[in-house]
Parts: sequence; structure tokens; C-alpha cells
Amino acid sequence: ASHLSPLKPLTLETPCKRMHPTPAIGIAESTGPKSLATRFAFAPVDIAPLVWFRVAFGGLMYVEVSRFFTNSWIVTQFVEPPFLFKYFGFGWVHPFSEAGLKCHFILLGILSLFILLGLFYRLAASLFFIGFTYVFLLEQARYLNHFYLICLFSFLLIFVPAHRTFSLDAWRRPALRSGICPAWAPWLLRVQIFVVFLFAGIAKINGDWLHGEPMRMWLAKRAAMPVIGPYLAQEWAAWVFSYGGLFSDLFIVPFLLWPRSRWWAFAAVALFNLINGWVFQIGIFPWLMLAATFILFAPKLPLPFRSLWTPSVPDHGITPRRKTVILSLVSIYLILQVLIPLRHWVYPGAVQWTEEGHRFSWRMKLRDKQSKLNLFARDPETDSTWRVDLADYINVDQYIAAAGQPDMILQLCHHVAEDLRSKGHPKIQIRARASVSLNGRTKQLLIDPNVDLAAEPRTLRHSSWITPLSVPLEF
Repeated sequence: ASHLSPLKPLTLETPCKRMHPTPAIGIAESTGPKSLATRFAFAPVDIAPLVWFRVAFGGLMYVEVSRFFTNSWIVTQFVEPPFLFKYFGFGWVHPFSEAGLKCHFILLGILSLFILLGLFYRLAASLFFIGFTYVFLLEQARYLNHFYLICLFSFLLIFVPAHRTFSLDAWRRPALRSGICPAWAPWLLRVQIFVVFLFAGIAKINGDWLHGEPMRMWLAKRAAMPVIGPYLAQEWAAWVFSYGGLFSDLFIVPFLLWPRSRWWAFAAVALFNLINGWVFQIGIFPWLMLAATFILFAPKLPLPFRSLWTPSVPDHGITPRRKTVILSLVSIYLILQVLIPLRHWVYPGAVQWTEEGHRFSWRMKLRDKQSKLNLFARDPETDSTWRVDLADYINVDQYIAAAGQPDMILQLCHHVAEDLRSKGHPKIQIRARASVSLNGRTKQLLIDPNVDLAAEPRTLRHSSWITPLSVPLEF
């Protein structure tokens, strides 16, 4: 006992400190959901799918911009019409002169090549997004889902590092080169593509589509096509196209992501898009979606001259605070992409009839509207009524686009009323008689013909003057 007495007495304080060291708290925090999400989002992955997407997108955009020149769309769509329909809140967007618009599209073509080559990439992607979105906002009657998707893709390309290899930027600035990128970059594009397919598939789960309409009508109109025309007019074709499109939209992304089914799924989606483009003549959309599927492939896609363009260097460091900001902004963007297609549920009635919440929701090929529209002007001061000559205000293509869409009819009525007020009818009233057939139904009135639409405001709320769909689909 005497030889133990010089030792320092043991206390409870020392073991307690050792049993609860500070690093243990750090370990517990690092396994939290936030840290797991951060580690996943910023894990280094192969950059090849991102680079392939950049090259394909830039090339397709050059082709699309060129089509505006070869088809004279710049003049026929934006210069000749005396009136252009505007999206809600964007009435301030107006076209340049004809010369200005042509210079604008030339610039878009140059920017698309810069994106393809990866030259001044960030600036080129930013300017292309602004320039193409401007064109998109010029005319609501020209709304196409793939134009909206191009706006989104070009916006996302501003932020993803798709120029770190196989680009002129990487050749000019060796410090930029890297064969890897943070995982959030390709996954942001993958989720965007998944959202498009998923909501397109969900939208097809409706009575009309499940009974083969409007696909049956569209295929019958193409019975005169060479080779495949006689087959398109047969009943089984409507079911194959309808249910093939439904299951393709719902399951193609998971099958492309799963290695065992990837190449079979790619062959199926390639065949589907090629037939879709051939039969329906829908521009670059099939090629755009086909190119987009490459982003869904696993890493190790081949890149030409990989050893020359991609030296083995670590990913560029990002501070924890910047990681949090990036992850938060990506989350907000994806949440919006999920909520926007769901907004039609806040409106009463069938969305394919009322059109409320239809745009920006990936509701593709769901309705065929055969419409006849007449506007009637009434001056209460003289108690006179006359039919408005729509040819004085819109062209044939605009008429086809607007005649079955209540919000565009309202916008047209406002424009006609404004014009007639300037001609000496200060209290003019405008009423519409729109007779519409949806997916082959018997025609019915789309709008209450007794409502003065000149007095109805443009709003995002439900329009009570839209007549509910009451005619059933005949089988």
C-alpha cells in the first residue's frame, strides 16, 4: 500500500472527459441527413455524360435556330402578325424589328456553337438562355413543350460544369481541366428529365387516353403515309401507340438508369422517338429527348481523346458554405419543377378542356380540339351588334391555336375591345361564341356567350365564364 500512495488519486472527472470526447459529436453530426445529402451531392463522378449532353444540346440548338431561317418563321411568326398573344405577366415582351430579330437568331446560332465547343461556356449558356427564352415569350400561340424544355435545359447548363473537358475552355485554361464533376450536376439534369417523363405519363392516365383518343384520330389522318400508313389506320395501332406511350413515359427513366436494362431501354426509346418524329413531324423534339437519355447513362461513356483532354486532377474544392447554398438552390428548383405540373388540381373541371394549368405541366399529345370561334361586338350607345372579322387581328395559325383556349380568347377580346375603343366605341362589349369538339366529342360551347369578355380581367384564378365539359366521349 505504501508504494501506491504517491500516485495521483483517480477522480470521476478524467474518465468522463475521455468517455465523451468532442470528435464523437462530430461523428454523430456527419451521419445526419444534411451531411449525407451533401456528401452524395458533391461526391466526384465521371464527367462524360455531362459533356456528351453539352455537345448534343449545342448541336441540336444550332439545327433548331437554322430552321427559323429555312422556314421563314422569323417573319411569319413574329413580324407579319399584327397582334401577338402574350403569357400572363409578360405583356411587356415585344419583338424587335425584322432586321433585329434576324440578328438575334444569328447570335443564338453562334451561341449554340459556342456551347457545343465549350468556348466561353458559362457566358454562352447564359446568353443563349436569355435569348431563347425571349423568343419563347414573344408568342403564346407558338407554345411547345420542347421549347419550354429548351429554356430549362439552357438555364441548367449555366450552372453545371460541362466544359471541364473536351472543350476549348479546357484547352485554353489547363487549370480548369478535370475528368470529374460533383454528382449534383448530372443528377440535376437527370431529375429534370425524369420529371418530364413522369408527369407526361401520369397525365396520360385519363379516360380519353386509356380509350385510345386522341391517338386514334391522329393516326387515322396519317393513313396515306407511305409504307406504314395502312397500318396506322388499324385499330390495334391506336392501342399500341397509346399504351406504348404511357408505359414508356412512366418507366423509361428507371430502365435507363438500371444497368441490366439500359441498352434494351435505349433501343426502345430510340425506336419510339424515331417513329414519333416520322409520323407526327414534331421538329427536333424526338432528337432532343434521345440526346437527353445519354445523361441517364452510367459514367465511363467514351470521350474522344480523353487522355489528351482530361488529365488526372482532383475536383476543384468548394467551401462548406457554398455547398449548402448550391444544395439549397438545387432543392428549390426541383421542388418548383414538381409543384408547377400539379397546379391544375387547384382548378375545377377537366384541364384538357379548360386549359387552366395545362401549359408547363408536360401534358403532351392529350387533346385534339376542333374549334370554331366567332367574336361579336356590341356598342350599347348605338345598340348595334356586329361580327368581328378576326382576319383583321390574327392569322390562320393563331386562330387554330387560340380558338379552343379560353385564356387566349379572353386576351384576343381585350385586344379587339381596345382597338374598337380607339375607333370611337368607348363602351364596346365583346362576346365570344366558341364551339369546340374535344377528342372527337360532339361540339359544345366552351365559353358562356352572354359574358362580356372585354370586362373580364386576365387572372390566374379560375374563370367562371368557362362552360364545364358536359359531352361524354363516345366509344
